[in-house]
Amino acid sequence: MKIFENIINHKINTITADELLKYAQQFNVSINRHQARKIAEYLRGKNINIFDDGQRAQLVKQIAKLAGPETAREVNKLFMQFTKQ
Repeated sequence: MKIFENIINHKINTITADELLKYAQQFNVSINRHQARKIAEYLRGKNINIFDDGQRAQLVKQIAKLAGPETAREVNKLFMQFTKQ
């Protein structure tokens, strides 16, 4: 499953605001365009492993600072959907 994790992490680390909005809608997660843009800008090039609980928790904390705690919870739900196996 390592290849699957690599593909997901690569997508997270290169995601655009439009892609993030598309996935949010697909998984019924509520974020707006402004929040998606801020989050995508933060994620770009970070090389974060969302399958690592510690890294994901740190990322969610950073997203809470950028876009608010409710948005961070919503994005974490999206990450959890991505990491389900």
